[in-house]
Amino acid sequence: MTQIHASELPIDEIPAFPTQRSCPFHPPEEYAEHRQSDAPVRVSLLSGRIAWLVTVHDQVRQVLASPDVSSDRGHDNFPARFPQNNEEIKQRFRQFRPSLIGVDPPFHTKLRRSVITEFTVRRTKELRPRIQEIVDASIDDLLEAGKDGAPVDLVEKVSLPVPSMVICELLGVPYADHDFFQDRTSRLISMNRSPEEGIQAFQDLGDYFVDLVGRKEKAPTDDLIGRLITSGRENGDYDAEELVGLSQLLLIAGHETTANMISLGTVALLDDPEQLRSLREDPDTLMPTAVEELLRFFTIADSVTSRTATADMEVGGVTIRAGEGIIASGLAANRDPNAYSDPDTLDITRNARNHVAFGYGVHQCLGQNLARMELDIVYRTLFDRVPTLTLAVEAESLPYKHEALVFGIREVPVTW
Repeated sequence: MTQIHASELPIDEIPAFPTQRSCPFHPPEEYAEHRQSDAPVRVSLLSGRIAWLVTVHDQVRQVLASPDVSSDRGHDNFPARFPQNNEEIKQRFRQFRPSLIGVDPPFHTKLRRSVITEFTVRRTKELRPRIQEIVDASIDDLLEAGKDGAPVDLVEKVSLPVPSMVICELLGVPYADHDFFQDRTSRLISMNRSPEEGIQAFQDLGDYFVDLVGRKEKAPTDDLIGRLITSGRENGDYDAEELVGLSQLLLIAGHETTANMISLGTVALLDDPEQLRSLREDPDTLMPTAVEELLRFFTIADSVTSRTATADMEVGGVTIRAGEGIIASGLAANRDPNAYSDPDTLDITRNARNHVAFGYGVHQCLGQNLARMELDIVYRTLFDRVPTLTLAVEAESLPYKHEALVFGIREVPVTW
């Protein structure tokens, strides 16, 4: 295949990115069109920057596993989604505390190693009884609210409270503050907000954690933040600024993504009675594969796999030069027909463990074991305890978060 370079392509032929899903259960149609070239394509972003969009499953994994790409948002050509024409705005973004999502090895390795033991399979299994209690209590609230037969919002009663309470207890964040951080998170991930609004939301969350970490430094508690303070001091490498950035990221990622997957997965299964019936009849066999398939099918966090090439690299016959931006689309990759047969069909019996909904490589989602467990427990318990659960409106008419960097649903009215 003849190698091409970005500068050789006409500017007026560059498609815009991102584009909206025409159907909430499927990626934008353009993804399939781009994938037909079997190579990266150039796209133009709202920020005015040009980047390479990678849509083929194997190529997405190649990019995300490559040592020749950077996650550092400070690179001049990093594929930022929002306009950053104001130099003051750029500088303020660069002043934010470092977190796992936007740093490279060896600093990324250090941060990840400091917290990885909190998210192992073994540690996650230890949390299962408490997570089950949280899920049971949330479903109790759902049933109580709907005892008169009126529709109840699943998002308000289950989808948001469960992961919010789990991550709050894990980190040591007061759950009473959940309205504050859910509001700031929703502003932060909205593609309709201004750069100034994003900065302010991020700053508000940062100030919150500066105060929280400061209080825990005086009397470390038996939670993730407290344990990291203690271990950091013992190892002689404690850094309060690093802990604030890490805690902030874990809180945002820990409730927003799982909450949206609870809602989307529930809607998809209620909209497919035959598969839901099979799942109810044999949850022990089908629930693990159903969770993986739902994660693959929706791939809601398609915005965190942007990179900048740090060296020339060839991807699908295209030479991506050092300094150029790359968007490795997990959503497109997870619908690649060369990776999955009939990829646009939800099939809870499918072996989809090689999906990239959690990313791939060194930046693969730290909390994936916890997310899988929460989804497993919620789906099992919800469909067992509320066997007649049904949507109060058509799935197509629900208020989907098309404008958000993390796809989801704002409200899911249900009855039983």
